[in-house]
Amino acid sequence: MGRKLRTSDRLRPVDLAREHGLSTQAVRNYEADGILPAAERGPHGYRTYTPRHAQALRAFLALVPGHGHATATSIMGAVNRGAVEEALRLVDESHAELLDDRRTLQAVTAALRELEPVPQERGEVFVGPLSRKLGVRPATLREWERAGLLRPGRDPRTGYRVYSAADVRDAKLTHQLRRGGYLLERIAPLIEQVRSAGGVVPLESTLRDWHDRLAARGRAMLSGAAALDTYLGGATAGTFGTMTLPRN
Repeated sequence: MGRKLRTSDRLRPVDLAREHGLSTQAVRNYEADGILPAAERGPHGYRTYTPRHAQALRAFLALVPGHGHATATSIMGAVNRGAVEEALRLVDESHAELLDDRRTLQAVTAALRELEPVPQERGEVFVGPLSRKLGVRPATLREWERAGLLRPGRDPRTGYRVYSAADVRDAKLTHQLRRGGYLLERIAPLIEQVRSAGGVVPLESTLRDWHDRLAARGRAMLSGAAALDTYLGGATAGTFGTMTLPRN
């Protein structure tokens, strides 16, 4: 920082920690991780923080709920290195990830709504009729089986694969999501949730919870952006030392 601090500018680790219910060790760890700018040291080696450090800590803690600890750490580290463009790119990537999660939820919700309830009777079918019903090759069904998406049994007389009503449901859901461009490894956890829940209807509460968590994450990103903008605003005012801000 290179300037003599006024007494009113001097803050101790405990001053920063107390505002957020943190330990002083946590504050020191945040500094070591680059989340806070490096503190000046007094004549006896004690850290001396400033309002700049307090705002950095507020920005970081506001970023964590929306972006996660690791990304928030990277964002603040980039800002404190003067690499604001990199920090903004990281923010953009988090927003893109959230948008992708929203699209996934929409696709899953739409796919589940199109599924019919699993009939109570056995209703087992062989690979040929099922592949024709879905408009896929039998080899595709075997690929889905290898990925754990389908679990057909075997006919005791012929040894051929037989698909239960639940298998048919899972095959339809997989087919719809594959048409939406989703990879098998992304579909597998959903299929497992459907099985664990005992069908599609019990998943409605899970989907609502998923929606609520995405909405909360979006709001948290807004709060984080406001705190980060306040921190960056200190740089433009000349109070935060030297940072490289993007040009318009």
